[in-house]
This record gives sequence, C-alpha cells and structure tokens, in this order.
Amino acid sequence: MKINPVILVVFFSLFFHNCEKGDNETKISKHFTNESHNAGKDCMNCHKRGGSGEGWFTLAGSLYNGSLSAGYPNATVFLSTELAKVGSLVQLIEIDNVGNFYTTEAINYGNGLYVSIQGTQNDSAYMHAKIVSGNCNACHGNSTEKIRLP
Repeated sequence: MKINPVILVVFFSLFFHNCEKGDNETKISKHFTNESHNAGKDCMNCHKRGGSGEGWFTLAGSLYNGSLSAGYPNATVFLSTELAKVGSLVQLIEIDNVGNFYTTEAINYGNGLYVSIQGTQNDSAYMHAKIVSGNCNACHGNSTEKIRLP
C-alpha cells in the first residue's frame, strides 16, 4: 500500500502542532474552588498566547470585600448589552473562593458590554461605561479603584 506523502505531512504537522505547549487550555473560574492565584495582579500578563500561564484569558480580574482587606468569594460577574443587567446577558462568570474570576471562553465584546457583579449577600455593583476588553486588573488596582462589593 502506497501512502501519499502529502497526507503524512498534514498528519504529522497537525499532531505535533497540538502537542506544543502554546495551546490554549480551557480555564474557567467556578464558585467554591481555590485554583486561582495572584489576586489583584494583571492576569493577562501571563495568561495569553505565548505567556507562561495556562489558558489564554478573555476576561479576568479580582473582586474584594468592602474594606479591600480580602477577596470576595463566590460572587458572579455578568456581561450584558445594557447597564445593570438589563438587556441581553452575553456572559456569566463565577468568582472563586479567592475572589478571582477568569475565562478562556470566547466573548464577543462587539461595541462594548456592561459589567455587573452580584454578591452573595444581595449586594451588587456595576460599571457605568462599556468595556471592549476583559483585562480588568490592568486598570482596577492601578489607574482606577479595585473592584469591590460592600
């Protein structure tokens, strides 16, 4: 049986491409888990194509308690088409026990999305401006206040 050399080249290039370290792992924060780290740091410094972190985040950040002394666990981030969870829900991301949230899922930011956070004590917060990027800790904790719930 004669094997077509083109088929062999395609097979081996697909096989070896999928085994490279640079592949994107699925990583999504979940309530009641402790897998995240480096709260308050810019997650996407490492969690990007070519970075040292596992998974290429499309949205990531940290949520703090009202006094900014600790992470706020197990809350939920909502991305929607209108302010304060009105309009169409585009994405829901759970916040873990550390207070971090992240996802590698594709997010269509389009012309911008509004962010709302719902805490575990019926507390909530939201941004008045649309976002077009999910790199939350690039601004929050640097040029703007950290994200927190009372």
